[in-house]
Amino acid sequence: MLEISFLHLELVFTGIWFLIRLFVWIRQGHISWKHEAAQLLMYINLAVIIRFVFFPRELADGHIQPLVFDSATAFPFRLNVIPLVHLFEYGSVRDIIWNVVGNAAMFIPSGIVLPIAYRQLNSFPRVVAAGAFISLCIEVIQLPFTSRASDIDDLIMNTLGVIVGYGIYAAVRGLKRRLHS
Repeated sequence: MLEISFLHLELVFTGIWFLIRLFVWIRQGHISWKHEAAQLLMYINLAVIIRFVFFPRELADGHIQPLVFDSATAFPFRLNVIPLVHLFEYGSVRDIIWNVVGNAAMFIPSGIVLPIAYRQLNSFPRVVAAGAFISLCIEVIQLPFTSRASDIDDLIMNTLGVIVGYGIYAAVRGLKRRLHS
């Protein structure tokens, strides 16, 4: 059995992120601080997603519970590929709202930050595809962890959040253009 603490996972994520940024700086031969500020927004966005996706919101003795991998219980995977079947199967209305609204809301910043951080994601279809891909990666990574479940509904709600976020981004960008013209 392997327990992964929130702090350890964030440190690994931060180390990988920094190595990628370092490689980019070396390859480009310079650092664009404006671009790095946008990259920092993406880093924060992903760090928050990691926190809420992989670690339960309930605390144990005031601490974030670890992510547990146990090869004896990893299989069969907890996987739902049929849309909307289990979306409302929770103990209370509060849990349903937390799941549906929470999954969408968690990805709203992605819809805003992706086109800011990456110039090539300059259109609605590209941002939605990138956000859905991030969500899909998360669902796949969750497969072997018995405390987590991979669910098509999460992918749908996360993607809806990206769509809302991009709508906010596009509205603000359009308003800025009108004010400057």
